[in-house]
Amino acid sequence: MRKINEIFYSLQGEGFHTGTPALFIRFSGCNLKCDFCDTQHESGTWMSDDEILRQAEACPAKMVVLTGGEPSLWIDEDLIRRFHAIGKYVCIETNGTHAVPDAIDWITCSPKGAPLQLDRIDEIKIVFTGQEVESFRALPAKHYFLQPCSCKNTAEVVKYILAHPHWRLSLQTHKFIGIE
Repeated sequence: MRKINEIFYSLQGEGFHTGTPALFIRFSGCNLKCDFCDTQHESGTWMSDDEILRQAEACPAKMVVLTGGEPSLWIDEDLIRRFHAIGKYVCIETNGTHAVPDAIDWITCSPKGAPLQLDRIDEIKIVFTGQEVESFRALPAKHYFLQPCSCKNTAEVVKYILAHPHWRLSLQTHKFIGIE
């Protein structure tokens, strides 16, 4: 059984896959308590893998995004294998503090200053609050994104990226267009 906060179908609003239709599976709970977190993820419903997979199979999107809270607290190789068996491309959005199954197709790491436990990172996505971020460029990722904190400091982020062009801008487009 896995504790699920919500499952919904929408467009990916952030990072590399922005605009891609996806089934979002938001897991409950997190091992970190970030004061800027905009997600209420403590509550949830206990669901079996069969119940989760039925919803994934009924969704027309090929992409499944495991998010949270912190999804790495809840997932394993068997769940990822089962998603692949029904033709899904599996992405995870993680803080990186726990290992994730090797079979995950895309790893988005949003590090929060805690030691990372990942062997592979496809994209780094930093919620920019004015903190030092250049040290994250040393992480072995394919793509590096800075994201305004709840759309409140976009001008500051744009200015930073213009001065440090190895970063890319990630906007929470789902908030701009009013979708989940």
